[in-house]
Amino acid sequence: MIHNKVVAIISARGGSKRIPNKNIKLFAGQPIISYSIRVAQETGLFDRVIVSTDSPEIAAIAREYRAEVPFLRPAELANDFAGTAEVVCHAIEWLAQEGMQPKFICCIYATAPFIQASYLKQGYDKLVSSDATSVFSVTTYPYPIYRSLKITEKGCITMIWPDYENIRSQDLPEAYHDAGQFYWANTNKYLKGKALFAKDSLPVILPRYLVQDIDTAEDWETAEMMFATMKAKTEFKNK
Repeated sequence: MIHNKVVAIISARGGSKRIPNKNIKLFAGQPIISYSIRVAQETGLFDRVIVSTDSPEIAAIAREYRAEVPFLRPAELANDFAGTAEVVCHAIEWLAQEGMQPKFICCIYATAPFIQASYLKQGYDKLVSSDATSVFSVTTYPYPIYRSLKITEKGCITMIWPDYENIRSQDLPEAYHDAGQFYWANTNKYLKGKALFAKDSLPVILPRYLVQDIDTAEDWETAEMMFATMKAKTEFKNK
């Protein structure tokens, strides 16, 4: 059994309902999965970059970008309820059957066009220099969540946490959310709990301009506008 390898697992299920063919839909002219594959390769960290999918079409495109697709995901892991942790465990089990248990794995989402090699490397460095189970990308909320509002059944606005109503926003603690890009894990520790979010997880903090959840058509359009702005800014700087 080989134990000293580092493997990227890119999860890319077929059959997306809200955005048809989401994982291979063209984003700024390229299949969106290509950004995750290309950046994983660019880091030089991985012995293998594997795409876990149930779709032959996704598999073919992933191979065009030089990712491995050594298996097709079973049907029970290809529905709307299959979680990331289950997909990662399946890939690790498949690798074990092939005689490899990676020392470290990194689950990368297929719809992460803003992913950057520097942050992936930062996550790896944090993991190997600590005793953490996992390290994953997070970013800050643009407004203090402790001042969040909700609409009641009568249509009125009320605070979710009224105790914070009179506390200045600058006095409230910073809050973070999952950035939905990558999840590094120590394989041995991960297999004990089979959860990417553990009590000893560490963060890689991303700037908000590199984070956009892509679940709806509006999300997609927003992400493309953000991407175009970043590209234009880079081109202007390089003139």
